[in-house]
Amino acid sequence: MKLDNQKILVAIVAIALLLFPVVAFTTGPLRVALGFLFVIFFPGYTLLSALFPKRNDLGRVERLALSFGSSIAIVPLIGLILNYTPWGIRLYPVLTSIALFIVATSAVGWYRQRKLPEAERLSTTLKASLPDWAAMSKLEKALSISLVVAIVAGLGCLGYVIATPKQGERFSEFYILGAEGKAQDYPKQVVLGEPVNIFIGVLNHEYQPASYRVKIMVDGIESNEVNVGTLAHEEKWEERVSFIPEVAGEKQRVDFYLYKNGNDEAYFEEPLHLYIDVVMSPSS
Repeated sequence: MKLDNQKILVAIVAIALLLFPVVAFTTGPLRVALGFLFVIFFPGYTLLSALFPKRNDLGRVERLALSFGSSIAIVPLIGLILNYTPWGIRLYPVLTSIALFIVATSAVGWYRQRKLPEAERLSTTLKASLPDWAAMSKLEKALSISLVVAIVAGLGCLGYVIATPKQGERFSEFYILGAEGKAQDYPKQVVLGEPVNIFIGVLNHEYQPASYRVKIMVDGIESNEVNVGTLAHEEKWEERVSFIPEVAGEKQRVDFYLYKNGNDEAYFEEPLHLYIDVVMSPSS
C-alpha cells in the first residue's frame, strides 16, 4: 500500500492537535503513547519533510532514523527558548510550542511536495516483506541497527512510564476547621470544664498507607489524643473532635500535634495552634 507523504503530514497534524484534549482529560497509556510520538518522532519527521521533500533526497531508513535524532535535538531547543519567555517550561506552553512547530513544518513540507511532479514526491510504501539486508549499504545497516535500538529503548521507557506512574512529592496534609467545618469561626472564648468542638482533618499524600494520631495540648497540658487510624493514599479523615480546658486564663495556646506511623516525634516541627480565653462562666 502506497501512502502519499502529504496525507501523512495531515495525519500527524491531526494527531498533534488531538493530544491537547487527551492531555486535558486522560492520564492513561493513550496519553503516554501519543506524547511519545509527539516529542520523539513528529517534530523531526515534519522538519525533514520540509527540508527534503523529494523522494530521493533521503533513503527510507535514513529519513526514519534522522526523524528520531532531529526530534531529540529540536524539543530541548524549544524548551530552552521557552525558558526565557514569560510562559516558562510548563506543560501547555511546551505542548503548544511543539504543536506550532509541527504544524508550521508540515505546512511547508506539504506545500513544497505539492509543487513537485508526482513522480518525485515523497511517499511511503507499506509492504509485508523485509528489506534485503545483503543489498543494504554499510550506512543503511548502521542506521537500521541504531533505529531498532532507539525504538526498543523508547518502547522500554514507554512501558516503564505506563507501569510505574509518576509519584509527586510525598507528604501528609493536616488542618483544623471551626465548629461548623469551615476555615472560620474558630473558638475564642470558652467555659472552663466544658467541651470545645473543632474539626480536625488529615489527608494522606504519601503514595502508601500510613497511620496517624493527633494529640491536643492546652497550655502544655495534654487534653485529648485522637487515633485517626490507617489511611490509604489520597484518603482523607475529617472528624469533629473536642477538648476540655482545665485551667482558667486568657490567651491560652492550644496545640495540635500530628504523629505518623507510631513515631513519638511529631510529623511537623511546628504544630497547628490557636488561642482561647478560658472563663469561669459564660457571663464572665
